[in-house]
Amino acid sequence: MSFARVYSAQTTLLSAEPITVEVDLAKGLHSFTVVGLPDKAVEESRDRMAAAIKNSGFKSPKQKNQKITVALAPADIKKEGPIFDLAIALAYLQAAGEIHFDAGGKLFLGELSLDGEVRRVNGVLPLVRMARDQGFKEAYVPTENVREAALIGDVAVYGVKNLDQIIAHLNSSPSSPARRIRVQQKTSVTQKEGGYDVDFSDIKGQETAKRGLEIAAAGGHNIAMFGPPGTGKTMLARAFCHILPPLSFEKILDVTAIHSVAGILKGDMVAEPPIRSPHHTASYVSLVGGGTIPKPGEVTLAHHGVLFLDEFAEFDRRAIDALRQPLEERTVSVSRAGGRAEFPAGFILIAAMNPCPCGNFGSKDKECVCGPGAFKRYRDKISGPIIDRIDMWLEVPRIPHSTMSSATIPEGSAAVRARVARARTLQRARFETTGRHIEINSDMSARDIGKLIKLNDNVTGILNSSAERLGLSGRAYHRVIKLARTIADLDNAEQIEQKHIIEAIQYRPRQLQEF
Repeated sequence: MSFARVYSAQTTLLSAEPITVEVDLAKGLHSFTVVGLPDKAVEESRDRMAAAIKNSGFKSPKQKNQKITVALAPADIKKEGPIFDLAIALAYLQAAGEIHFDAGGKLFLGELSLDGEVRRVNGVLPLVRMARDQGFKEAYVPTENVREAALIGDVAVYGVKNLDQIIAHLNSSPSSPARRIRVQQKTSVTQKEGGYDVDFSDIKGQETAKRGLEIAAAGGHNIAMFGPPGTGKTMLARAFCHILPPLSFEKILDVTAIHSVAGILKGDMVAEPPIRSPHHTASYVSLVGGGTIPKPGEVTLAHHGVLFLDEFAEFDRRAIDALRQPLEERTVSVSRAGGRAEFPAGFILIAAMNPCPCGNFGSKDKECVCGPGAFKRYRDKISGPIIDRIDMWLEVPRIPHSTMSSATIPEGSAAVRARVARARTLQRARFETTGRHIEINSDMSARDIGKLIKLNDNVTGILNSSAERLGLSGRAYHRVIKLARTIADLDNAEQIEQKHIIEAIQYRPRQLQEF
């Protein structure tokens, strides 16, 4: 046999593409050609594959006078990375008549070392999920990726250590189990309970901020905290993730797939809501994604989790303004000369900042030493459209030392998390009638608000008069309603009452540049 075909796959942006690997052997002087828009890493696979085959006990392709052509189809998709090494090696050995197996319904993923070991690759989870959807029955992946791949059901996942092992498996029959690789059991998902690095019970005082974070977690609202240095803003943000409800299985798959493709997956899966905390020197491209070939940024890596921006006003203004689209639409569209991409960005923003560069503006204890110019430049970093898109603005003041030394233990994260989970259950039940795939109040559109939320005359009067006084935009007006609905859900109230709308309005800045 001088021709063989096996199947592999690769990720393109965040999607998965099946790739057919074909190898043709012809008589003639030795040559080795890879076609199908390969990048440098794919072209170098011929050297890795040749050495791995030689060191696995077979004759090296370079020791034979033959023309070797490797085609990666579809030919119009750029092929990137070393993920095709295993498939190319097996296709070559099949074409050369060294091994014989039925490649139908089998997917092969993995990088080869020179001695034939199969190394870990990125993006295995979305590739195996695609394989299941495409009707593949078996997936062969590196052993380091096997538990990640086994999150997907309905596909037999095999962990491969080296080329020798998979050749013995493919050449053996079901009646010789000693030579066959065992199917990996489906990976079970375990949620962390307790033992948090930062718990709400560790934070003395700041009850107003804790209340605001509870509301933000219940409804998925964006929040900004401002106050002097050292008042606990960062600590509150770190504790916030532990009051979010656990991720559903589908969300675990979504988040794990994103982190796997990005090459930052730690362990087998991401089972808890992710928190991303980029430094304030981060560029706008690193935040929203981009590059010559569009890649996901921090807003996508924080999908179904939290984007924490400490020292918010110290970020470059372009980076802050780049958040406008993801904050509003929960997605980010990146257009570059190398292509266009749309990435998910369903995160909760937590911004923390000082009231001025020195941090003492408005303090009763310390004098602000910022000049008018520095103060204005600092405040001007946060534009009106960004202020409009943040639902809650919370002051985090200094707390008395007596409060910090108190023996009273505050309420822990577990109790808050239980209330947040109950509020979200109410929201999901309400949204089932819409026919739209939304789960939290912050995702409601203006149409959803008109259909699902009925305000009585007293509440409407308070809302309209406050909106007139504060100069709220239409967007901010609707955000106040959604916030009030979340507060009512935490109270287990069927209708929004006056106290709910009043509390929601209190979280808006009094003026455009007051925070």
